Amino acid sequence: MQIQPDRAPQDKEQQDEGAVFRVPERIPVFPLPNVVFFPKTYLPLLIFEPRYREMVTDAGARGQCIGMALLKEGWEHEYYGNPPIFEIGCVGRLVSVQRLLDGRFNILLQGLQRYEIREQFYDKSYRQASVKLKPRGQEADLEASVRSDLIRVLDEYLGQREDSHLWQGFFRLDVNDEILVNTLSTHLEFTPLEKQFLLEADSLQQQARRLSDLIQFKIHERDGTKGWG
Repeated sequence: MQIQPDRAPQDKEQQDEGAVFRVPERIPVFPLPNVVFFPKTYLPLLIFEPRYREMVTDAGARGQCIGMALLKEGWEHEYYGNPPIFEIGCVGRLVSVQRLLDGRFNILLQGLQRYEIREQFYDKSYRQASVKLKPRGQEADLEASVRSDLIRVLDEYLGQREDSHLWQGFFRLDVNDEILVNTLSTHLEFTPLEKQFLLEADSLQQQARRLSDLIQFKIHERDGTKGWG
């Protein structure tokens, strides 16, 4: 198979990210109906479709990057083609690739940055896209009030769950704000569309507030069900 040469990134954001790890401007895109990927998180995947096996092989040979994207409603009718996807996703770096005896792959992606699709390409068996990275800028920390409100509603939400002890580590002060917000966005029981809503927030502050609102909604939903049952 022929490997497409990388194009040099033209945006300052893409160049800044490249100072740590260079993300090609054109990347493979892996769309799924139920997965939203966030920066600073890890995503294990089993790759079995032939087109996505080719994608993993190509990504491993050049760029080491795969862009995860959420399929839009109605994808079932053209899944084996190129159904519409949300234009904002997250670029993952291949940190582990295990080829199985039957040709499938176990891979592990490390979330790097959000991206926005500029143009899509269909000249391979899998989809590719020209992307612009969408880092959150200089905002590295949450406002103290935003973080405390998030921890408060999270504590209330988890208080009646049997697995609440598994979440205690998130209440430590030394947990990085971005890791806190993105890990909660990943692992709490939100729908894919709700997670996409979180991913598309313009800032970490906005994502944390949206996250807090969604948790409060689930609290009211749970308590309301009890009250009216």
